[in-house]
Amino acid sequence: MGNKTPLYQCHLDAGAKMVDFAGWDMPINYGSQIAEHEAVRGEAGMFDVSHMTVVDVNGAQAKAYLQRLLANDVAKLILPGKALYSCMLNEQGGVIDDLIVYFLRDNHYRVVINSATREKDLEWLDRQAHGYSDLTVKFRDDVALLAVQGPNARDRVIGLFESYLQEALRQLARFQAVEFDDCFVARTGYTGEDGFEIMMLADRISWLWDRLLAAGVIPCGLGARDTLRLEAGMNLYGSDMDESTSPLVSGLGWTLAMSDERDFIGKQALQAELAAGVRQSFVGLLLLDKGVLRNHLRVVTPQGDGEITSGSYSPSLQRSIAMARVPAGAEGLVEVEVRNRMLKAEIVKLPFVREGKSMLNTGGNNK
Repeated sequence: MGNKTPLYQCHLDAGAKMVDFAGWDMPINYGSQIAEHEAVRGEAGMFDVSHMTVVDVNGAQAKAYLQRLLANDVAKLILPGKALYSCMLNEQGGVIDDLIVYFLRDNHYRVVINSATREKDLEWLDRQAHGYSDLTVKFRDDVALLAVQGPNARDRVIGLFESYLQEALRQLARFQAVEFDDCFVARTGYTGEDGFEIMMLADRISWLWDRLLAAGVIPCGLGARDTLRLEAGMNLYGSDMDESTSPLVSGLGWTLAMSDERDFIGKQALQAELAAGVRQSFVGLLLLDKGVLRNHLRVVTPQGDGEITSGSYSPSLQRSIAMARVPAGAEGLVEVEVRNRMLKAEIVKLPFVREGKSMLNTGGNNK
């Protein structure tokens, strides 16, 4: 038996098929993964993400600590509730984890890290805190998280709150959060759709689940979450990057704040990689032949071999798609080895889908 989120019984009551995920009993689907995927693209779906880890970082040295710890710069965070996506690197420039950090107010930050990396992340956070006298790093095991995603997600959520709170939620900008009472609502997500990620005290989260169900929001499992994030070109830790790969070969160069004097962990390794020339690119693949692209398949290009990091069938495009790490400079037509057959594929820009719309053959995804 694995760890259980506060919504475990709600999943069983909704008919979920439960599986082990990073030591947690989590729903893979509630019947039809494709129907759940389509609910998020067309209406509103919700995901239990309470297996994620919430850490509050407080104290006069909180900012300096996070500036050393993270490859992106928390000094960018000025407005209360503003969020920043970043990688946390080791000295070799490998990705320990990718995370979101929120600026709550002066000397107060909130960090959300992945479930699969919880133990090593917490150990790393604690180890790097040594030497900072005015700093508190607190694991928040008393909160739960629920993501509500889709074109109608925000309206469904806003309607559940009292009128005096509704305008604040309606005015919330993307990658911004607001805190009130025992609730923290962020306009963030992992699906390529608009919506909210909501933190509440664990003993209150089932109240929110039940009200969202009554409002017509569809429960969605890990299966739909994976195809949605793949279509959106969003990395999954352990598949698309890990401690052996740098952000520069994982499509995450945009998250690096390299130009200032700040010396974050892993910066010197990244500078050396840039000076030597980055040898790989992170790209999208669109399968042209019949078949399904899966993780770890070999990609054959004129510049040499690459590898699929995440691959699946896209319900939105009704095509097989993948993200892959290939030799720098590879473009155009390539081949993928699938069960001893060489299938034709094409390198395309990410993402494949944004807010329900195909990005193929558009200005956002020029082949």
